[in-house]
Amino acid sequence: MTEREPVDRVYLRHSTDKQTDARQRHSLKKLIAAGAPVYEDPATSSRVLSLNREGFKRLLEEAAVGDTIRIADAARLFRSVADVLALRPALARRGLHLRVENGLLSGIDLAAEDSATTMVVQVLAAVLEFQRSMISENTREGVAAAEAAGKTLGRPAALDAGEVVELVEAYREGAAVKALARQYGVDPRTVRRVLDDAGAREVPDDLVVPGEEATTPAGGPDGGREQAADPVVAVDVPGLVAEHLVDVADEPVRQALAAGQTIRRGQGYSVRVTAPVSVHVAMVEHSATALTHSPAGRKAHRIHSDRVTSVRITP
Repeated sequence: MTEREPVDRVYLRHSTDKQTDARQRHSLKKLIAAGAPVYEDPATSSRVLSLNREGFKRLLEEAAVGDTIRIADAARLFRSVADVLALRPALARRGLHLRVENGLLSGIDLAAEDSATTMVVQVLAAVLEFQRSMISENTREGVAAAEAAGKTLGRPAALDAGEVVELVEAYREGAAVKALARQYGVDPRTVRRVLDDAGAREVPDDLVVPGEEATTPAGGPDGGREQAADPVVAVDVPGLVAEHLVDVADEPVRQALAAGQTIRRGQGYSVRVTAPVSVHVAMVEHSATALTHSPAGRKAHRIHSDRVTSVRITP
């Protein structure tokens, strides 16, 4: 009798129907391309315990001893100590393994029952739970402060209060401005206003998107207005930023990166991108939140922001 080969099983989850699993799929693309079965829980809050989610329950039903559950990051599966305490025994009973695809924990079987792994996973879950609570708390405080100041968060006809909270939380978790605009069917400037009113946007104040500055009345008899120029400039985009943007940015940014020139510098590299200033500013916005979670990401984002600021031409 032929012994059964263990199977890698991919699990994906995103919190709202305005988000996507594109970044998770990119992290797990080799497994997916190799035919690994994929189980999804779309628009499912992390507050729902993993064992109660339909997609994950189907995974457990189909998995066999020795199979490995693959996730892009731990927060896709659990964000609380309570979830971990319920999840790990269930995996152990079934003889399943759990691995995060990237990052510091990628070499650890998170379902292992040894004391060291148990401690690491419980600490990680506590940190993720704290992070989720802080995101929600900061979002509520930002929205409340804006409302107390008499500000309207977004266009009333386009975004209701619940959508505003979802949008701000999604941005703080790494979603890009233009991607959010497409998902919610609003103009990017509406998204920026919502984020600014909630105190969530992390783009330098002197990075103004050309074409969105206050217009100046022209002297002509028709009382027309002049649009700010959007000059084409070259900026060296750090490799770490470029890799992130390829996954999450909108089409103009991806096209600009694809046409860029790769420049090697020692062990690192950058991509020299020649594009309108508005495209460079969009790059900074796309990476503003997601790259600030690690020292290397913060450094790359700061260097990129400084370079864009230095070449921006004020009309």
